[in-house]
Amino acid sequence: MRHTILLSLLLGSACGFAASSSFAQTSSIQVSAEKSAYLQDGSGPVVRSQDGLCWRSGYWDAKDAVPGCDGELAPPVMKAIAPALVTGPAVASDQPVAPDVVAQCQFTLSSDSIFSFGKAILSKSAKQEIDKNTIAKLADCSGARVLLVTGYTDHLGTDIYNRKLSTQRAASVANYLKSKGISNRIEVNGAGAAEPVVTCSNKLNLKKRIACLAPNRRVVIKIQ
Repeated sequence: MRHTILLSLLLGSACGFAASSSFAQTSSIQVSAEKSAYLQDGSGPVVRSQDGLCWRSGYWDAKDAVPGCDGELAPPVMKAIAPALVTGPAVASDQPVAPDVVAQCQFTLSSDSIFSFGKAILSKSAKQEIDKNTIAKLADCSGARVLLVTGYTDHLGTDIYNRKLSTQRAASVANYLKSKGISNRIEVNGAGAAEPVVTCSNKLNLKKRIACLAPNRRVVIKIQ
């Protein structure tokens, strides 16, 4: 009877060990027997518990850890790193882009060619010159909204006189532009002898000085 009980215990132990070994083999972890710090069965795999834990030896150290027993159950997989986004070249739009500032057009009329000396009345020839050199070219200044007409004189005479004359001449040109159908807003300004184009010697006699200062006597049309 005693032999029968002992035999039963041995068979039970064997069956339990076999079951444990069978579990371990379902996810066996192979390590070198010479360097292993784990308990291994006769065929080489590390012995694992029913919970899947590896049995360590008494001299196990962290440096003896192997994938599957300690840490992750499988070797780590490198995570792919997405490449940096590269901004492609800007694609030109088919839609026209309106300019922020309308290009300026500017015309300069010589006062001596459109006005008699000291006068602010446009002659017939002066109107023809404005038609040819100014009005005909306004179409090239697309998008223009404001016409700034500024009259200038030379420095001969008083400042009050020169400002009045320059304003009158600028107004004459502006009124003629309106009579020709120019619908833009027109602003008139008399600058007198400001912003001279040339300077002449005071040693010249009056006639020569008047001729020398001719470029300063002008009407400027600036289109914005």
